[in-house]
Formats: sequence, C-alpha cells, structure tokens
Amino acid sequence: MSYVLTPKEKLFKKNTYKFRTRVLHAGLLAVTIFYSMITLASSQAANGQSLQQQINNLNAQNQQSQSNASALDMEAANFQDTINALQAQIDAQQERINEIGQKRNELQAQITEAEAEIARQQVILGKNIRAMYLEGDMSTIEMIATSKSLSHYLDKEQYRSVVRDTIKATLDTIKELKVSLTAQKVEQERLLSEQQAARDQVAAQRNEHSRLLGLNKSEQASIDARIQSNSSRIAALRKQQAAENARLQRRNGGTVRNVPDTTGYPWANVEPFPNAFPDPWGMYKRQCVSYTAWKVYKNGKDMPYWGGRGNAKNWANNARADGIPVFTSPQKGDIAVSTRGTYGHVMYVEEVLSGGRIRISQYNAGWDGRYSEATISSAGYEYVRFR
Repeated sequence: MSYVLTPKEKLFKKNTYKFRTRVLHAGLLAVTIFYSMITLASSQAANGQSLQQQINNLNAQNQQSQSNASALDMEAANFQDTINALQAQIDAQQERINEIGQKRNELQAQITEAEAEIARQQVILGKNIRAMYLEGDMSTIEMIATSKSLSHYLDKEQYRSVVRDTIKATLDTIKELKVSLTAQKVEQERLLSEQQAARDQVAAQRNEHSRLLGLNKSEQASIDARIQSNSSRIAALRKQQAAENARLQRRNGGTVRNVPDTTGYPWANVEPFPNAFPDPWGMYKRQCVSYTAWKVYKNGKDMPYWGGRGNAKNWANNARADGIPVFTSPQKGDIAVSTRGTYGHVMYVEEVLSGGRIRISQYNAGWDGRYSEATISSAGYEYVRFR
C-alpha cells in the first residue's frame, strides 16, 4: 500500500527543497566570495612583492653600474695622466727637434757661405794661374826685359808665389771647414731623425691612450644612460607602489592625505631621497622608521638605537627583544607596525577614534619620502608602546 501526500505536505516539501537550494547557493556564493577575497589579497601582496623585487633588482643593477662607472672613472683618470705625461714627452722632444733643426739650418748657412768663399777663392786662383800661364810663355830674358829692373822681376815672382800659396792655403782651410760643417750637419740630421722617430712613437702611444679614453668615456655614457633608465623605471614602480599602498589603506577604511609637515621633523628637506644618511637612531632620513623614531624621542620616551636591526616590519620583534611592550589594541602615542610587503611600514598613532579607527601620521607611505596623514582601521597592526 503506497502513501499519498496531502496537498499541504506536497507544498511543505516543495518549499523545503527551495529553501535548502537557496541555502546551498548562498553558501557556495559566500565560499566563492571568501576565496576571491583571499585570492585578491594574495594577488595584491604578491604584486607588492613583485614591484619591490623589481625595484630591488634595478637598484642592484644601478649599484653595480655605479661601481663599474667608478672603476671606469679611475681608469679614465689613469689614461688622462698617461696622456698628459706622453704629451709632455712629445713637447720636450719637439722642443729638442726645433733646436736641432735650427742648428742644422745654421750649419747649412755656414756651409753655403764656405762654398761661396771657395768659389770666390777659386776664381782668384784661376786668374793668378792664367796670369802665370801667360807669363810662362815669355822667356826669362823677355820677362826681365819687361821688368823695370832685376829687383822688380824678383819681387813680382815672389809676390805671385806668395799669392798662389795664400790662395791655396785659404782654399784648403775653407774646404776643411766645409767638410767639418757637413759632418756636423749629417750628425744633426741623424739626431733630428732619431728625435722625430721617438716623438712619433710617443705620439702613437698617446693616440692609443686617447682612443682607449674615448672608449672609456663612451662606456661611461652608456652606463649613465642605463642608470638613468633604471632610475626612471624605479620612479614608475614607486608610483605603482604608492598607488598599491593607497589601495591597501583604503581597504582599511582610510584615506592618505599628503599635507605640509608641521611636526618639526628636522630632516624633512634632506636631499636626495632615498639616501643613506642615518639619524641618531640609525634610521635613514625621511623613511617611515626615522620619522617614528623621532616622534618617540620628541614625546619624551626612550627610543633605542635600532640601526642595522632590520626594516619597519621588524619593529615589533625588536621591541619584544628589548622588553618594550607590544599590543594589538592602540593607544595614543603608540607606533603602529605593519608587516605587509618586503619592508613593512610604521606609523605614529596621533589619536584613537571611535568605531575601531585611528588617526596616524607617517613618512614615505607613497615611497616618495613625503609626510602624510590618514585615518585608518586599527585592525591588522601591532602597536609598540615605548616608555
């Protein structure tokens, strides 16, 4: 015998099925939303890590490029010193070449003068020889007959002999001088050739070093271009980080406002940023950690020297290690510590508001080294309470 449902039972069963179906769908939807939120948060965190990793890689490249540029700069200085020394040698050799050239020219002028004197003496000698030759055609009796007296004949003969001997001696002396001058000229030309060869060799070395210096400068320019390109990419990535940080703070119910720093923070205008200039507590100036350390000190509390003890995300653990209390609920004057991202972030709690919200002040929230304020949810942070 089969049981037949009444109309009311059928309606109740139908409504129960619909209700179970709706509950199941709502549960599936809630699970989907929950996992989507987890995926989104993971994706945002991964994106933040990815951006920072890219920045770290580019900074590492820039540091290596700076190191290479420094090495090239030292090499360029050495090249330039060598070029200057070689140029000094070239200048000294050129001065010596000029001196030798002048000496050679002087010798050449003396040789030319000696040659002219030789020619002149040869003409005189030729005339005397011709005169003696003409008189040689005369007999001794004819020569005596044409002379005024015997004594006059003897004087003429002696005079010709003396003139002939004098001209011959002068010619010999001038010829010897020419030989000497010519030898000196040859020697000067040899020295000149040696000096020119030495100068050309040094000039070749200088030109090679100039070529290497040119390559060095070209490589330096290439490195500078890479550094500039990386710096531009870093700036773009930091803008992305700033936008990501702003989204994260908006998710916590806050809005970041970049406003003029009226807190009196003494390193607000330190340039450049980022920098490696530590403050009295070992924090780099215009970073979030430097500002919060200064705020702790300014408000009369003990701020330890935490230089070299990690980043902002390590502040809560540093405090515990130093016996400084850490809480999950904030008070005015606490330091809010975020461990998100590669470095984390720290903020100064200016005021605790209703509805689980806090008003904070901070530096470098946008990775730009600037001061800002925000009202955010107090959830998700640890609070260091310095004493």
